[in-house]
Amino acid sequence: MTHPDDAETSLLDPRLLRLFDALFTTGSVTKAAEKLGQSQPTISIWLARLRRELDDPLFVRSAEGMLPTPRAEALIGTARQALEMLRRLAELRTDFDPTTAKRRFAICMTDASHVTLLPSILAHVRRVAPGVRIEARQIGADTPRMLQSGEADLALGYISDLDAGHFQQALFPQDWVCLTSAKHARIRDRITPKDFRREAHVLIRSGTGHQLLAGALRDQRIVLEVALELPGFLGLPAIVGTTDLVATLPRHIGETLAHYYGLHVLDCPLKISGFTVKQYWHARFHHDPASQWLRGVCAELFQQQEVRGLHRSSRPKRRPRVLQS
Repeated sequence: MTHPDDAETSLLDPRLLRLFDALFTTGSVTKAAEKLGQSQPTISIWLARLRRELDDPLFVRSAEGMLPTPRAEALIGTARQALEMLRRLAELRTDFDPTTAKRRFAICMTDASHVTLLPSILAHVRRVAPGVRIEARQIGADTPRMLQSGEADLALGYISDLDAGHFQQALFPQDWVCLTSAKHARIRDRITPKDFRREAHVLIRSGTGHQLLAGALRDQRIVLEVALELPGFLGLPAIVGTTDLVATLPRHIGETLAHYYGLHVLDCPLKISGFTVKQYWHARFHHDPASQWLRGVCAELFQQQEVRGLHRSSRPKRRPRVLQS
């Protein structure tokens, strides 16, 4: 049984359409070859193919040159329309103008990024792209699928394991700090390992930070006196500021909270693995102008000088690479 697709007329090679137009315009194989930048033998081969495809001689030799047959005269208008549509298709690019754009961007991030990154993103967008709306979504196990499907445009944070087909770009490195009240009775300008073990702590049980902290405590066989556990950073500044509890957290969120709420930020005496905050996106949207604009905004706002280069393999070119599983 013949498949419906097999019964369709085969599509003409665009090169043959260009030859058809050139021969009709010039009436000369030599001039058509010059116009198309091809040799005369190549033009002869293409013309033979064109005649087979359209089942007509199309052009016959005469003293005046190559004259079109009635079928060629009937088809030239359609051929030129097809060429024009192909040219428009090749030139078509949907540029993104942030000043006039009306669209929503979904960004996956942690609740810490709501405090550290989102205000800067929103302030910039409100200034240069007033018609753009930002939706913050939780970063998690489902984030790679959301990036692939287009439900999310970007992810900001640290994702330890991604499927193939995703890009990543380093923004800034993170180490660890401890937060205490400015009126803490026993801790002033520094916190020692002894202080760290002696004091009571408040733990944030969410995100990459919690996993790295828990791993460091386990590896170094340190058991903290935990007075309070929180699911996120909401309420943490008020708790630290009014008690003698110590909070251990990544530097960016720690310094941001300390700045706004008058807390002491101290270098953490515990050895905890650092990490790099990155932006992630899927290869499907790598060349999308709107996605490129959003990624450029985040790089401009957050990328430190020492990590300006995109994560890449050993190639010297500064281009992001698709991660392989």
